[in-house]
Amino acid sequence: QVHLVESGGGSVQAGGSLRLSCAVSGDTYGNNNCMAWFRQAPGDEREGVASIQGDGYARYADSVKGRFTISRDNAKNVHHLQMNGLKPEDTAMYYCASRKWFGCNASLRAADFEYWGQGTQVTVPS
Repeated sequence: QVHLVESGGGSVQAGGSLRLSCAVSGDTYGNNNCMAWFRQAPGDEREGVASIQGDGYARYADSVKGRFTISRDNAKNVHHLQMNGLKPEDTAMYYCASRKWFGCNASLRAADFEYWGQGTQVTVPS
């Protein structure tokens, strides 16, 4: 079994920064599998934010490109989402996810991921 635990959420003012972390335990397929971040506001669908392949290749949603950075540390089995220039519209529950393949799809779909964390709340007041 693979277990993911997010941390680092909180409430920050617009323009501020947060760094989310996802700790992964269990069988991780050599710690080189695709990992990703999603977010979901209460009334919205779950939205793909960013993904990173085992080789470090990253993709981003247009809404966060240039503000967010996804990274990974395969040795520590942790990946991060650095969130800069936060906006009220970034407010959501953020989830980390993983799949048992090296590559990530260009289209970030929740159905492609087998393993999920419990979520961490990010709030940016208006």
